[in-house]
Amino acid sequence: MPMWLEVSVRTLSSLVILFLLTKLLGKRQASQLSFFEYITGITIGSLAAYISLDLEGNWYLGIVALVVWVILSLGIEMLQIKSKRIRDFIDFKARVLVRNGKIQEAALKKEKMSSDELMEQLRNKSVFDLADVEFAIMESSGEVNVMLAPDKQPLTPGDLHLRTSQLKEPQIVIMDGKLMTEPLQAAGRSEQWLQSQLEPAQLKYKDVYLGQIGSNGCLHLDLYNDARPLPAPSRSRTLYAALKQCEADLELMSLSAESEHEKNQFHDLTGRLNQLLTEARPLLKSRKQG
Repeated sequence: MPMWLEVSVRTLSSLVILFLLTKLLGKRQASQLSFFEYITGITIGSLAAYISLDLEGNWYLGIVALVVWVILSLGIEMLQIKSKRIRDFIDFKARVLVRNGKIQEAALKKEKMSSDELMEQLRNKSVFDLADVEFAIMESSGEVNVMLAPDKQPLTPGDLHLRTSQLKEPQIVIMDGKLMTEPLQAAGRSEQWLQSQLEPAQLKYKDVYLGQIGSNGCLHLDLYNDARPLPAPSRSRTLYAALKQCEADLELMSLSAESEHEKNQFHDLTGRLNQLLTEARPLLKSRKQG
C-alpha cells in the first residue's frame, strides 16, 4: 500500500475512533473542562496523531492506548460523581476571590491571579465597580462567577410582587425551508395552523430560512428574501397583548396606592381583568389573522 494511502486510511480511522470515544466522554466547552479533562483531551489528541503518522510502529497499540485513556477517564468521572473528596482533589475547590466588595489577597495568590486579571474577569460579567460585588468565586473550571450586592441587583417582577404567567419553551418549527414536525407538536400547534400563518403573505416552507414559535405562542419568521414583507400581527393578538399590559399596569398601581381602599379597588379590577383574559383567550386564539 502506498505511504500516502496508508496515512489517509489511518487518519480517517483515528478520526472515527476519536469521535466515538469523545461521544462517550460527553460534551463540554473547552472553558468548562476540569484540569484532568484538559490533560485527557491533549493526550487523546496526541495518540490520534500517533496512529495516523507512526508508520514504523504497531499502530493498533495507539488504539489500545486511546481506549485505556477513555476507560480511565470514565472511571474517574464516576468516582467524582460519587465522592466529593475525589472531586475536590482532582478538580480543585471553588475559591472566594471577593467578599463584601473586598479582594481576598490570599485567595488571589493561591490561584496565581493578579488584580488586573481579576478586574478583567469582573468586567466580563459586566461589573466595573468593585464595590458592587457581594461575592466573586472562581469555579473549578477557572471561570469567575459574580453575585452583586443586594442594592445593585436588577429588579424582578417578584420584587414587586407581580404575577407572571408561565412561559413555554420556544420551538423552531421551520429550519432551512423544511418543516420540523416534532418541535411543532411540542409547541401544541398543528401543520394546518402553521400554514394559516403563512398564507396571508403567500409564503411556503421553502421561503422561510427560520421560523420559531416564541414563548408567547407567536410565530416569528426570518425569510431568505429579507426584502419580502412579512404578515402583519393579527388584531386579536394585538388586543390580547394590550389587555395583558393593562393588567400589569393595574398591578403597579395597586402597589403604589396610598390608601388600603384604593389598593383593594385596584386588586379587584386586576382580578376582573384576569378573569376576562381567561375567558377571552380561547376566542382570540380561534380567530383568523386579520
